[in-house]
Amino acid sequence: MSEDAIKINNLTKYYGRTRGIEQIDLTVPQGDFFGFIGPNGAGKSTTIRTLLGLIRPTGGEAQIFGMNMINDRERILSRVGYLPSETSFYPGMRVRDVLKLSAELRGLSFQRSRQSPPHYECEQNLTDALSPRKHDCTETARLLCQRLRLDPTRKVDELSLGNKKKVGIVCALQHDPDLLILDEPTSGLDPLMQREFFGILRERSAKGTTIFLSSHILSEIQHNCAHAAMIRDGRIIASGSVEELSRTGARRVSIRGQIDYGALSGVKNLRTSPEGAEFLYHGDMQALLAVMANGAIRDVSITEPDLEEIFLHYYTN
Repeated sequence: MSEDAIKINNLTKYYGRTRGIEQIDLTVPQGDFFGFIGPNGAGKSTTIRTLLGLIRPTGGEAQIFGMNMINDRERILSRVGYLPSETSFYPGMRVRDVLKLSAELRGLSFQRSRQSPPHYECEQNLTDALSPRKHDCTETARLLCQRLRLDPTRKVDELSLGNKKKVGIVCALQHDPDLLILDEPTSGLDPLMQREFFGILRERSAKGTTIFLSSHILSEIQHNCAHAAMIRDGRIIASGSVEELSRTGARRVSIRGQIDYGALSGVKNLRTSPEGAEFLYHGDMQALLAVMANGAIRDVSITEPDLEEIFLHYYTN
């Protein structure tokens, strides 16, 4: 049996007396497309930065491909592509310079070319030892720039938020890592680029790349991920397949007409209008039918809730 791509046990991080994350337990098998769900401030970025060894944990441990992040950090990072939630670059650099620097830090080779994007050949150095799969990522970078419509000759200072995000995406993907850790990757991307980006991720996933996607956009998780975990106030509150997370027993109910909502227990997220109401129901179905039978109902729809409503269900319990 292959080792897990990510295994986190009781991971805790405090900033002085301020809570970051508490007792996080999480396992991501190799090859999984995994979603990490939570609103801003829930602890997603802290979990990722602690996992990657960018900040030291207060307690607990984390492993990537069976290696400990503290003891085997360089070996781990050689197999990981990371996109932070906010990207920043040295001023005055062009996109091609950023890509070159990112590759050289990993000990990757580039070939000089007059074609766009320009490529470079870096000398061997100490970082060569960090990459067990050292290769030339020239062509991968070129294709990614092409698909994301990113001009490698532009200065990064002149780029929009979305184009800066594209630079970070190419840096994270150009060396074909075994594990991609992406923190809020679509912020700033327009809908067409978001679709292209997830197309690229699905291609990588089909080839066996493990993808760990942090997002507060529920539709991104529902449409792309096989498994997910929800984090709230620094703790994991639910984890499993996306399908399993949707099996809470809750139903989305839409009513045209009027009923006595006070006679029902298990009603969440009630939204009323002169025409009727919509709500998430997690109570006894016979009780709901009995209340509707005593009301003035013109039409009713009872369906499975989407992931966003399930998320609200977990967060309001």
